[in-house]
Amino acid sequence: MRQRYSFHLDRSGHSVTVNVRSGWITETELLVDGKECAFHRVHGHGSYPLTLSGQFAEEPPCPLSVRLDRTGLPEHPLTCVLELAGAEHPMPESTAR
Repeated sequence: MRQRYSFHLDRSGHSVTVNVRSGWITETELLVDGKECAFHRVHGHGSYPLTLSGQFAEEPPCPLSVRLDRTGLPEHPLTCVLELAGAEHPMPESTAR
């Protein structure tokens, strides 16, 4: 059975979204302002922790990364953290999937 998870956070006037589709193949995408910046595909249920990198389209560009990890909890099996300018910002799981 395929499972979907989505995490979203607005920060510094930009939108950051992480979508995970897991099953036989797990696909993880990082969207910044609605545009795909990073994509990861692996056979199986994913390998965690997983870090994806991107940047805000500014001058100069502002790098960011998101880190996904397992929680061990059945109701919320993944956690996602935005790393931006040396600070960590937990990304809440979005209800819209």
